Amino acid sequence: MTFRFSRPRNRGIWSLALIVPLLAAALGGSLWSSASAQDATPTATPGVLASPAANLDCSTVSPTTDYAIDSAQSAVRYKAQEELAGKGANEAVGETNAFIGDIYFDESGKPLACSRFDADLRTLKSDEARRDNFLYNNTLQTEQYPLATFILTSVEGLDQPLGADEVTFTLIGDLTIHGVTKSVSWTATTKLDGDTITGNAWTTFNMADFDIQPPKVGPVISLDETVKLETDITAKTK
Repeated sequence: MTFRFSRPRNRGIWSLALIVPLLAAALGGSLWSSASAQDATPTATPGVLASPAANLDCSTVSPTTDYAIDSAQSAVRYKAQEELAGKGANEAVGETNAFIGDIYFDESGKPLACSRFDADLRTLKSDEARRDNFLYNNTLQTEQYPLATFILTSVEGLDQPLGADEVTFTLIGDLTIHGVTKSVSWTATTKLDGDTITGNAWTTFNMADFDIQPPKVGPVISLDETVKLETDITAKTK
């Protein structure tokens, strides 16, 4: 692990993280009532939303239960389609397990806003070192913007607490990459077994959404500027 994240005493902080990254629209009423899962059918397609970032004040959040991301068993990855000289279509995949965060729950067992994930983009690795170095130094500028952060604002389509059976629902929150923050929806599938949450979540974004310049390096002829962002999550009670 190449970075550390200090959790403030006021718990103002899933994600990514990550992502996922587990990861809405403007909040109405009090933060506490809006933070709990909404009893509604998921409507948001995974991706960047038209609504502005919520920029929550998380200083008053008091979760009943706190699940911390187990970095060794969790990961964040990107996937992008590219065209390579002499090879043709290829899927570029980069991944890191330098991924931390907290998932908060209220007394009814539903996720709370201000759950947070952070992923260290300086540790992303693919199968091509030239691609990785170009991402670090040019595309993502990771020395200036080392983290990707997701802060949950609401949940749709989860009408009961997590249990032993997998459930699929929508996470909505503020995703910050490359110094830009957008409201983003994710599709998440998770379950709870004892003191451990496991699951995954995914979303998509266009590089231009986060002021990212498409990488052109080595044999890359063309690149689809739509990126899929995925998280695999294992989190345990603290």
